[in-house]
Amino acid sequence: MYYQGVKKSIVLRPCSATRGQLGEINPLLERIFLARGIQSPAELDRSLQRLPSPWLLSGMEAMVVHLLDALDKQLPICVVADFDADGATSCALALKGLQMFGFTQVTFVVPNRFEYGYGLTPEIVELVKLQHPKVIITVDNGISSIEGVTAAKAANLKVLVTDHHLPGAQLPAADAIVNPNLLHDNFPSKALAGVGVMFYVLIALRHRMREQGWFAERKEPNLGDLLDYVALGTVADVVALDATNRVLVYQGLARIKANRSHPGITALIEVAGKKQESLSVSDLGFSLAPRLNAAGRMDDMTLGIQCLLTDDPVLAKNIALQLEELNNDRRDVEEQMKLEAMALIAEMKALDEHHLPAGVCLYDAQWHQGVIGIVAARIKDRIHRPVIAFAQADKDQIKGSARSIPGVHIRDVLSDIAAAQPKLLSKFGGHAMAAGLSLAMHDYPAFALAFDTMVSKRLVEVDLEPKILSDGELHERHMTLEMAELLQRSATWGQAFPEPVFHGLFDVIQARIVGQRHLKLILRRPEGHLPVDAIIFFVDHIEQWLGMRQILAAYRLEVNEFRGERSVQLMLQYMEKII
Repeated sequence: MYYQGVKKSIVLRPCSATRGQLGEINPLLERIFLARGIQSPAELDRSLQRLPSPWLLSGMEAMVVHLLDALDKQLPICVVADFDADGATSCALALKGLQMFGFTQVTFVVPNRFEYGYGLTPEIVELVKLQHPKVIITVDNGISSIEGVTAAKAANLKVLVTDHHLPGAQLPAADAIVNPNLLHDNFPSKALAGVGVMFYVLIALRHRMREQGWFAERKEPNLGDLLDYVALGTVADVVALDATNRVLVYQGLARIKANRSHPGITALIEVAGKKQESLSVSDLGFSLAPRLNAAGRMDDMTLGIQCLLTDDPVLAKNIALQLEELNNDRRDVEEQMKLEAMALIAEMKALDEHHLPAGVCLYDAQWHQGVIGIVAARIKDRIHRPVIAFAQADKDQIKGSARSIPGVHIRDVLSDIAAAQPKLLSKFGGHAMAAGLSLAMHDYPAFALAFDTMVSKRLVEVDLEPKILSDGELHERHMTLEMAELLQRSATWGQAFPEPVFHGLFDVIQARIVGQRHLKLILRRPEGHLPVDAIIFFVDHIEQWLGMRQILAAYRLEVNEFRGERSVQLMLQYMEKII
């Protein structure tokens, strides 16, 4: 019997580096860092001084020149945002940051995903024109907005693009583009989120204004005050926490924990039931981000941006409570869609009992556009294959949200399909692990076949058996609160820099159901003497696990806080029944 019905292989995370090269450090912690590619103590430095220069971004000089011109002339600016958490935090950061520099006419527009779709489209330009700006700044979008930028330029608007998505073969004819993923760009971090790119634009602007003496008679902005936005947006967008992003997230989280966050973020923490002083990276990703994202998924991200922008704690709390209601609605919709998606997977297995398609497409005319990305992610985790979930956009078009597995670059798959069949995709864009697309409804069968075929070609060297990478087995002497606290404070764990996972055999002393779908356990290593608490969430067929006597488990060491007491707890990621 396997957790969620899926057998996974537990594989020791490779570590070929030399011991001792990280200086005086706990041996267990050293192995964990070496296995994640850390080669020197400097890479563990999370001070702001470690951030690379903004001038390494290829379009930064032109960007700053245009912004200084807009500031000097006090040109009205409209920020065009994306409708996810990265877009919302990017937008809030842009408005707050530009106002700190002295820009007095800054507004924003965020597309409603159900009416306009993603990015700076010609339709969005028409909305922007109603605000009579002279400059458009895109945040977390724009690199694929060929037609939208053309429409804006035709309306005599200056267009400044800040984005992090992968560019296509053609770039928009913008006045300036800052994107670390541009061809030949020398910025060392290709993993900046949209909010990180906009933060870097502000860093460069301040640097140039400082050089030109702008702050001789006015206060120089403290951009550190905006790092709570950067931390939340970066974690929410699930970008790789490389050295640069680890600094940004650590610094932003430190400010949040020190009660220096904006009222909107403080309110989100409160409605999520979290403690601000002990907030973690995972809390940003799994508690705050879904509540902020719920605005864009279920209604309009304008509400989420207003929550981030307000300086009134009472208003922030009221908006956060509205976001909480939207998130509860999202959960209900997601659960129903997930059940329907798994039923479609069962039908596929019934048609071919030996294997599923290499790339799986799922579509239901009743599915909610705002939730298909989450459903694709959930199903991908279950079947360990790239998945695209589709929903109806209008009577002729459907929209898809794709999620992939390591080794299959999903945007490149879509690019290959578009090259092979140019008329199949209306539009697409995204990253290695996630992407979005649109196509004509009558082309869905042809696309599903093309997707399976193209993914199959990329799976030659990709193992479809799901694996868990482990940092090894832990002796019970390491299963302590002190070790859990050391692991917690020693690094900024997250995407592509994962929190340590260990594995081992355990005797089950006690198992009981909590919250209907979760198991609370007391475990002990077979050769050990000390019991340890453990928990695992969302267990399928949970009653069947109550009689087990021994399990193989993969787990994280967690600090459990309950009624003011702190203790160590194993947070199980996977288990299989041995006896």
